[in-house]
Amino acid sequence: MAAIITDVLRVNNARNFIDKVRDPSKSYYTFIGLPNATEVASTWNTSPPSPRDCTDDGNGYWDNMIALKKIGADDVRPVVRKVEWASATIYDMYRHDVNRNNLSRPSNKTSLYASNYYIVNSEFRVYICLNNGIDPENPNGRPSLDEPKFTDLEPRAAGTSGDGYIWKYLFTISPSDVIKFDSLNFIPLPVDWETNADYKSVRNNANTSGQLKTITITNRGYLVGPPNTTYSRVPIRGDGNGAECTIVVNNDSRVESITVSNGGSGYTFGSVDLIGGSVPTGSTTPLFDVIIPPQGGHGADVYKELGSTNVLIYSRIENNDQNPDFVTGTNVARIGIVEDPLGYASNTLISDDRVSSLYAIVLKGQAPNQDDFKSTTFEPNSYIRQTIGAGTTAVGRVVTYDAETGVLRYWQDRTLVGFNTDGTQKSNPEYGLNLNLFTASPSGGGELKIVGGSKDLYIDEGFGTDTNPGISTVINNKTYYLGQTFIKGLANPEVQKYSGNIIYVDNRPSILRSVNQREDIKVILQF
Repeated sequence: MAAIITDVLRVNNARNFIDKVRDPSKSYYTFIGLPNATEVASTWNTSPPSPRDCTDDGNGYWDNMIALKKIGADDVRPVVRKVEWASATIYDMYRHDVNRNNLSRPSNKTSLYASNYYIVNSEFRVYICLNNGIDPENPNGRPSLDEPKFTDLEPRAAGTSGDGYIWKYLFTISPSDVIKFDSLNFIPLPVDWETNADYKSVRNNANTSGQLKTITITNRGYLVGPPNTTYSRVPIRGDGNGAECTIVVNNDSRVESITVSNGGSGYTFGSVDLIGGSVPTGSTTPLFDVIIPPQGGHGADVYKELGSTNVLIYSRIENNDQNPDFVTGTNVARIGIVEDPLGYASNTLISDDRVSSLYAIVLKGQAPNQDDFKSTTFEPNSYIRQTIGAGTTAVGRVVTYDAETGVLRYWQDRTLVGFNTDGTQKSNPEYGLNLNLFTASPSGGGELKIVGGSKDLYIDEGFGTDTNPGISTVINNKTYYLGQTFIKGLANPEVQKYSGNIIYVDNRPSILRSVNQREDIKVILQF
């Protein structure tokens, strides 16, 4: 069946997504994870594999997730392709009739949104190109020579070069949005365009200044009346009302120029009525294209006018002594976005700015060497083990260890027991098939000892209680915040694994998080 999904649906989907992210009843988070990427694929750092979209892989994304950062209402923007103004470049112009049978010129795109009909200048001002100097002698337009910098509401030329370009100013990207959302390939659009007071004048101009703005010449005609004649108030016919244009005939009795003198209103198609304007048709009738603006006029709805089918989500990952959920000293090779995750063992959406997705243990030495934890090391991604009962072992993988506080953070996944990364069963699983949790209350035959570091250490079962959980510790009169809540020396993740919906996953070459490091994450979602 011959059918399409229109660009308008894509624009609406992008806007609906932004509305959902900004909805206070919803909850969206970026996450980082996968500390052991090269074990998954030896070539990961040179050629990260494409993520797979299936429930099984989705569970795996949760298993080695490290931490999550909340996406706030001001962390999301509609964006469009960045088309920067450069001298001597031929740009496309806004046309209502670009399609696969009528390509844009000069870029030869099959849709308006794919063509270069708008620009951002050196001062972060955004303009629509209403005329690119196209005429019968220059059917693809002419090079742009004058950079538009004006903020006038009515369209006009940018300079005095006579390049033929007419620009319509739309908006200026704010300095804060430049810092936060500008990227190599995209520029941000303002939020809440329809109600944003900063752009009220542009919207009002679209509604009050008339509809039609541009008419182009496709054939200048011949013997079109007396030479050097100007015809005013030539009507434009169609389904609208009131539009008129001015036609100038040159010394050769050909049409030199045509300009809209009255934009009228209500046009979805139109043609120049030469007879109604008392313009002689001549031996060769001149031909014109009446360009129909978007609904409401240029500047009424920048999302549809510029084709905003993309959304940029911004997150800043940085270390915080008050809440050290984004741990250092470990590799990160995956980022993603999760929708509506729940708090651990809860039916309530999490709302904290940052949360940990790791398990954690407070470790200590055994008397008389209780300070052994200060000199013990754990290699990242190494295995730790606890015998929790006779013949039963809990196994984890080290993410990071803080010898100052004795806090070890780890994750658990299927590969620690009887399954491979692809879900197939191991032939001789060392620790059986069940993935057991570490415990401060081992059963008969079990113990508090944690094996896997340079020295054996023990769970500090005295750190934190149900009524007085441990969230910080004081060492040498300095308070260290641990980021998670400990009961009997153990902390669960702050997010319920496998809750919510993972809606975006990006596999990246590994980076090592350091103490003085921060990461700006910019995710482009294309609808």
